[in-house]
Amino acid sequence: MALDSNLVLDEETTAGNYFVSNYPPYSFWSEANIADAHSAIDRPPAPGTPLGVYLHIPFCRKRCTFCYFKVYTDKNASEIEGYMDAAMKELEIYSRKAFIGGRKPKFIYFGGGTPSYISSKQLAATVDAMKRALPWDEVEEVAFECEPGTLTEGKLQTIKEQGVTRLSLGIENFDDHILEINGRAHRSKEVARSYDFARSIGFPQINIDLIAGMMGETEANWQDCIQKTIALQPDSVTIYQMEVPYNTGIFKEMKILGQTTAPVADWKTKRRWVKEAFAALEQSGYSIASAYTAVKKTSKAKFLYRDLLWAGADLIGAGVASFSHVGGTHFQNQHDWEPYLAAINRGELPIYRALTPNPEERMIREFVLQMKLGHVESAYFQKKFGVDVESRFHEPLQNLKDRGLLATDQGTLLLHRDGLLQVDRLLHDFFLPQHRTARYA
Repeated sequence: MALDSNLVLDEETTAGNYFVSNYPPYSFWSEANIADAHSAIDRPPAPGTPLGVYLHIPFCRKRCTFCYFKVYTDKNASEIEGYMDAAMKELEIYSRKAFIGGRKPKFIYFGGGTPSYISSKQLAATVDAMKRALPWDEVEEVAFECEPGTLTEGKLQTIKEQGVTRLSLGIENFDDHILEINGRAHRSKEVARSYDFARSIGFPQINIDLIAGMMGETEANWQDCIQKTIALQPDSVTIYQMEVPYNTGIFKEMKILGQTTAPVADWKTKRRWVKEAFAALEQSGYSIASAYTAVKKTSKAKFLYRDLLWAGADLIGAGVASFSHVGGTHFQNQHDWEPYLAAINRGELPIYRALTPNPEERMIREFVLQMKLGHVESAYFQKKFGVDVESRFHEPLQNLKDRGLLATDQGTLLLHRDGLLQVDRLLHDFFLPQHRTARYA
């Protein structure tokens, strides 16, 4: 769903993708471009380009009503083991391709689904296989997503022993009723237990995820979430604003009821709630690192997965529906279980669709993604792309300045807090005309 940045700030939450995670929009990716992906994989890498690995572990105890990722809740132990074996075969295929060029990964990301759903034995075997395919001796960050209810002290110990440096707990909310009506599998007691376990074991960085505006969210509950988060003192806090993409349970229910407005808080309220959370976190010793993240000032917390990807790093995405970026070409794997496994069993890469952006589109991609950090350095784009972004984007930047959302300071574009909190809806003004009104996904 394309968003007009001139819409009134108190618009209701309607169905569609709000969060901008890439550019050009995914709806422009096509099976017709798959050959581009293979060509990129068979070329040597551009000098100095970092390499990362994303592993999609698509298993969950329950599917949340707001979830739009490819997840499965009905797979048995044998099916899970077969899937993990297939994903490792996929990495082995990649390891022999020219684009690796002797590089070793700088960052690893275990995403889902619920990576912590798999057993300790499966995780250890998976990490061993990953290291055989692409050695980890130059890895600087290993991020791992967890659902609190899947964690025991023993499993957390295994996760840490595998080299995880950034443990991300998907808490979302601390209230049992809100967790229940939004389809979350865990409850508040499991949050406290898993966090205490993780802290006692000594992970280098613990991040907790929250969502502002879940179904049933109230002013009092949100303030309680802020205070409980501060009491935990995590190294970093990631706060998303609830959106309702088309393939969610909430949207399906909206269609049945003939509703156009989602049963969650409006955008103005969600922005205010995140603004209040950020202000409270700042008063408690945190700094704001992006539109979604607060980092404890005394922590050495970082997020290479985000920072390197937003600056054009290569990424291998292994697993069903995973996304990759190689040599400027984007591609996605088969998004269903059977076609994905069938391709791997044939010894083929399971690529489903691809797109190679032109140089201007690549520049725009990095610009809009780095805007989400709240600051953009003009010199970076001049050096890398030969583009003066202040001149290239004069009109939309001036519009943001006129609205009091952005300022410039000696070559740095600075989003004010009110601009940062709605950055995803503002980014469409920097898209090329043909991409502004298209469906994002």
